[in-house]
Amino acid sequence: GDSCCNPVSMGYIQKLVEKKIPGIYVLSLKIGSNLIQDMENSFFMNVNDQVREVCSQLATDPRLQGGYNAMGFSQGGQFLRAVAQRCPAPPMLNLISIGGQHQGVYGFPRCPGESSHLCDWIRKTLDLGAYTKAVQEHLVQAEYWHDPLKEEDYRKNSIFLADINQERGINETYKKNLMALKKFVMVKFLNDTMVDPPISEWFGFYKSGQAKETIPLQETSLYKEDRLGLQEMDKAGKLVFLGVKGDHLHFSEEWFDSTILPFLQ
Repeated sequence: GDSCCNPVSMGYIQKLVEKKIPGIYVLSLKIGSNLIQDMENSFFMNVNDQVREVCSQLATDPRLQGGYNAMGFSQGGQFLRAVAQRCPAPPMLNLISIGGQHQGVYGFPRCPGESSHLCDWIRKTLDLGAYTKAVQEHLVQAEYWHDPLKEEDYRKNSIFLADINQERGINETYKKNLMALKKFVMVKFLNDTMVDPPISEWFGFYKSGQAKETIPLQETSLYKEDRLGLQEMDKAGKLVFLGVKGDHLHFSEEWFDSTILPFLQ
């Protein structure tokens, strides 16, 4: 529901970083030929196509060839992780996920878009058939919908999240590429009312088979089997778990300056 250059969101963050770190080059990713398309694509463009488009933008930007730091907000967190896993050139140095949903979501309590119509339609569509082929290919939020009551359906039919989370087999390249990061920073909003469950922002999720009790990353099979290298990264001090008071994407400039900017310098 956002766009690359909105002056009160991504555009604001870009200016903030440029002001605080003089001389830095910041690319705010635009997917589509204008801001309306960019916003619409955040709801309706197949995430795998979005990731391919971003990989292409990064590969052809001469100023990024020596490596870059990536910062993703909300669903941008898991999308940029897919970029790290699938596109190692140019190299991503640090990945900062601010409110990203790395184990997906199971619930759509509030909608980031402007139209309540649109939100209602998305909710109904997810309820009816999140794992049908048509919905998976044309509704972004379905591609990281993770139903803990239907794990088999999720593993079999999720065309994005189940793939990048190694739910259907091990892609050693994904693991190797993610482990090449210097730091993988995950920010969780401690009063988040949008992401369900909020622990997904720290790579945790509901215990399989129910939707009440959650477990941290370290208790998941993904971590215990080390399918993505997260256990090894954790032991090497590469995983950083940060909590910030506030609802989804609510943070102060002071917090951003003191906590996030050091990872970009």
